[in-house]
Parts: sequence; C-alpha cells; structure tokens
Amino acid sequence: MPAYAPTDVLETHEVTNQPPPFAGQNLYLIDQPLREAVRREAGPWLDERMAALGAVVGSEHVLELGELANRHPPELVAFDRYGRRLDEARFHPAYHELMALAMDHGVHDVAWTVDEPGAHVGHLGLLALFTQAEAGTMCPINMTYAAVPVLAAHRDAAGPWLERLIGGRYDAPLRPITQKRGITLGMAMTEKQGGSDVRANATRAEPLGEGLYRLTGHKWFCSAPMSDGFLTLAQAPGGLSCFLVPRIAEGGERNAIRLMRLKDKLGNRSNASSEIEYHGATARLLGEEGRGVKVIIDMVHHTRLGTMAATLGVMRMALAQAAHHVSGRRAFQKTLIDQPAMRAVIADLALEYEAAVVLATRTARAFGDLDPQGRAFARLAVALGKYWLTKRCPGFVFECMECHGGVGYVEETPMPRLFRESPLNAIWEGSGNVIALDILRTLAREPEALAAWRAEVEAARGVSRILDAAADQLTSILDRGAVGEGEARWVAERMALVLQGALLVRHAPAAVAEAFVGSRLGEDRSAFYGAFARAPDIAAIVARQLPA
Repeated sequence: MPAYAPTDVLETHEVTNQPPPFAGQNLYLIDQPLREAVRREAGPWLDERMAALGAVVGSEHVLELGELANRHPPELVAFDRYGRRLDEARFHPAYHELMALAMDHGVHDVAWTVDEPGAHVGHLGLLALFTQAEAGTMCPINMTYAAVPVLAAHRDAAGPWLERLIGGRYDAPLRPITQKRGITLGMAMTEKQGGSDVRANATRAEPLGEGLYRLTGHKWFCSAPMSDGFLTLAQAPGGLSCFLVPRIAEGGERNAIRLMRLKDKLGNRSNASSEIEYHGATARLLGEEGRGVKVIIDMVHHTRLGTMAATLGVMRMALAQAAHHVSGRRAFQKTLIDQPAMRAVIADLALEYEAAVVLATRTARAFGDLDPQGRAFARLAVALGKYWLTKRCPGFVFECMECHGGVGYVEETPMPRLFRESPLNAIWEGSGNVIALDILRTLAREPEALAAWRAEVEAARGVSRILDAAADQLTSILDRGAVGEGEARWVAERMALVLQGALLVRHAPAAVAEAFVGSRLGEDRSAFYGAFARAPDIAAIVARQLPA
C-alpha cells in the first residue's frame, strides 16, 4: 500500500521530478490496442468482463498482493509436528487471495462456460490482464483451463473432476474433491533423464483393475503441486500412457505423492514448482494404454495459449510502467517522453506490443473454430506465437527497464520481477527448438495449416510492398518443402513476423502497420529498439500508449 503523504522535503534536498504512483488505474481501459482486439475478436460480452477485471487488478490493493506473494514465496511442509507426512506447499495469504480473485473472475473456465464467439479470447484476455498484477498464480489457473479438453474427452473416468472444475471457485484446503467448491489441476510430465523427450519416461504404472493403476517413479517438474490432481505420464504394460493422479486417493487417504523439494526458480516466485516421487500412488487411466502423448497433447496445446497470454501481460505491464515513468520525469529541460530518442524507443516498443496483441488474440479466436482449417490454424498459430512472442519478451522487458534508468533496476519497482518473469514462457511448455520443430511437423503433416496461414496473409495483400515481398519469399521456400531441421527457427521467426505484419495491416492504424512492417521485414532492420533508419509517424504510435 502506498505510504500516506511521504515527506519530500528532506534535510539535504527536496524530492522532485518523480512520476506519480502508477496504481489506481483500470489496466484494461488504458490499453487501447488490447481493447480494440478484444472487441474485434470476441465482442462486447468480453469487453465488459475485461473492464471489470481491469479495475480490480489495477488497484493499489491487488498490485500490492502481487508484490507480497512474490516477496514471500511458498514453503515446503513435508511433515507435521508429529512426523507424519504432509507433502504440502504453504503459501502467503496474498497468494490465496489472488487465486480466489482469479477464479471468481472465471479466468480458469470462461472458455468453457460462455456460449459466445471468442470464448478462448476470454481466457487469453483475462489471463493477460491478471498477469500484469501477478504472474505466478496464472500457472495453476492456466493448467486448470487446459485440462478441460482432456477431462471432457474421458468423462467416464474424469466426470466428477470436470463437474468440480467448471464453475468452481477457489477452495485451497486439501480434502476429497466431492467436499470442495472448486478444484485446480496440475501437470507432471518431464523426468530427469528425458526432459522434453517424454517417451524416455521411466515411471512405471502397474494395473490394479477397473482402470486404476499404481505409479512408481519420479517427475523432475511438477507444476503447481498444491493442485487437487495431476495429469501425468507413465509406462504401462501397453506403453506410455496418461493418468489422472489425485492428491486424495479414491479411498479418502492421502495419495503416495512425495514432494522432494520446491524449485528455487529465477522468477515466478509465488508459484510452487516441485520435484516429486510416486511411491505406489494410485491413478486412473485416461484413454488407452500406449496412447499417453496423444491424450495429454490437448492439455499441452491449450497451455501454450496461456504462455502467449502471460507473455502479453508481462510485456504490457513493462511497457505501461516505462511509458508512465518517461511521461512523469524530466531531463535536460524536457519531459523524457518529449525527447526524440526516448519517443523512438517507446514507439518501437509499442509496435512490438501491438503486433503481439493481434497475433495472440487472433490465435485465441481460432481455438474456438470447429472446421478443419480453423483448427489447423490454431495448432500452427499457437506454436508460432509461443515461439516468437516468448523469445522477444526478455529483450522487450529489458528495454522497458532501461527507460527508467537506475531506479528500474531496484526491487522497489516492479521491473526486476517482470524481468525475472520474462524468460519463463519461452522455456516452459516446450522450449525454442521443441516448438520450432513442432512447427515443421505441423507443416509437413497438415496441409490445412499452411493453407490457413496463407489465407490470413493473402487477406492483407496489396497494401504493403514490403510485406508482399516477404510473404512471397517465404511461401516460395515453404512450397518447395525442402526446409530442414537446421532452418526450423528461421521458418518460425519469418512465419510469425509475416503473420503479425498481415494482421496489423488489416486491423491496426496505418502508422502502426507501416512502421512495424518496415522495421521488421524491410531492409533497414535493427537489432535494438528505437533504431529507426527512417522515422515513422512516432507521434501517432506513441499516442496509443498514453492515457487520454
């Protein structure tokens, strides 16, 4: 909570030339690019929900909750006072309040409860907005959202879980799900020896009959270990299979899931990530033995939409903080935002954010498509966005931090926390090489995906000579089908940039679209923000990032 009337006249000097406090703003209403995209891709129903959440997460109280939840990270409680095993993560009260707030606003289930166009845009938008206040809680929220397609496809085994998830509210204490107002789901896939190569998993699953199995083994990363259950992979007699592992076994006892430690992560400090072992834990098979990857891939697919949303939120808060600071501080007889070099930096950052918004929201809308081409586009676009946006995020946040000068490097500001958060979504749910290779596989196996991407790009043809030339060059290479794994990252980058350019040409003001296409796909590309060889309409670009 901001201090009341801090003393600014000190013994040796007077504190002046500082921007006002940032808190107390509606984080949605001040974000013109996101609001335009939400109205376009979803409609007024989401605009109202976003505005309601924007007021809450921009409040002094909730922004402070975000600080507290990360300043006081979760602790492992392996035993109670008498030596009995608990295997729980203990959280600061701020974390619980944030989780309750997120579920009250339906971040975890809006996509499954709203019968409106752009339901998944609702998940992406609300999650991005909430991330601006606090990112760590969005990990269990996003995994809970992403578990729904898997549970829905196996209602015979997971029906009671689905009933408690959709429409559920936050209910932290550990007890049987039948006694809870709502539940959360986590994921436990990777192991030490395999990492992303989940087919190398060694956890064993012994059949017990009637769809139940006994699991023995370890998981190198179990995200959100305080969840009520986990989707996990293990080797059954018929091969690698997918299981639902409850924290409370069906007999009412604690399941044999041992929390070995909580990960000491660079960022995302409020969220508990753990290393676990299964000591004969009971689990229920989802799908058929040997089809585990096929079953769980739907959850992975949907979690990747969440990585785009969280990246969008981190970028937006970093940019909003930078624009706020340079608008409230003077140097060399001018406000910083009026200095030509600083205006160029803010404008270039704004271009990056605008492009991220149109790509993320268009991808989210495709998640609701039922036709084969729309679904193929969703699979390709979420991989492109996951690859490109998350990789751009660390450099973006660093530049926003530099706009503050030295104060941006100090923990009293939110910039260090945002910077620590910035690499996370590029690493989780498939790091760069994994995603780039997924893109090549999608192009090879699903002709509809490339056709859908091409249709999005062709819809913008004839407006920008630079964009048309870049699209022609790329499609010529893709049509030849001779792209090897060594070129996977180049293909991912160019496909993402061309798609972003096309979406901006179609939906953004001309000043934004022309500047982005010229600076990202033209001959005068630069490695750093604000280095325009030919100055665009900077005033028009910057104006969209500043309060009216």
